[in-house]
Amino acid sequence: MRRKDREIEDREAVEAILREADACRLGFAVENVPYIVTLNFGYAWEGEFPMLYFHCAREGRKLDMMRQNPRVCFELDAEHELVIGPAPCDFGMKFASIVGYGRLRELEDDSERRRALELLMRHYDWKGEGGFKPGPLASTCLLELQADEVVGKRKA
Repeated sequence: MRRKDREIEDREAVEAILREADACRLGFAVENVPYIVTLNFGYAWEGEFPMLYFHCAREGRKLDMMRQNPRVCFELDAEHELVIGPAPCDFGMKFASIVGYGRLRELEDDSERRRALELLMRHYDWKGEGGFKPGPLASTCLLELQADEVVGKRKA
C-alpha cells in the first residue's frame, strides 16, 4: 500500500468495515477480460482471514468466469462522507475500505449451503426465525470466497 498512514491492520477494524458494508464487489479475470459484479454477502471470520459468502442464480457470466479462473479480487467500502472545501481541489471523501484476494468456489453440501445462506441473511439483520423454503434454496447457487490476502484502508 502506497499510503501506509491510511492502512488498517487491526482485525477488529477490518471486521467493523465488513459489518457496515452493504455490498461486495467481486472482480474476475479470464483471458485478459476483466469483469466486476456487485453482490450481497455474508461472512464469518475463520483463521487469519474472513470467509465471504454470496448467492446468485445457477448460471451466468460470473459462474462461467469462476469455473475458468476461481482466483478473484474483492472490495467492500463504508464510512462515506463528502468533505467540501472552498476550492475544487479541496474536496475529498472520507471512507474505509477493504481490498482482498482469494479463491471462489460453489458450495454443494446442503449443510454448507444452509450455513452460508444463514450468514448472508444475518448480515442483513435476519434474526433466524423460520426456515428456508426448499424450492428457492435448491435453485440458488451459493458461493464461498476463502480470502488469502486482505488490506484495509481508511481516510478520515
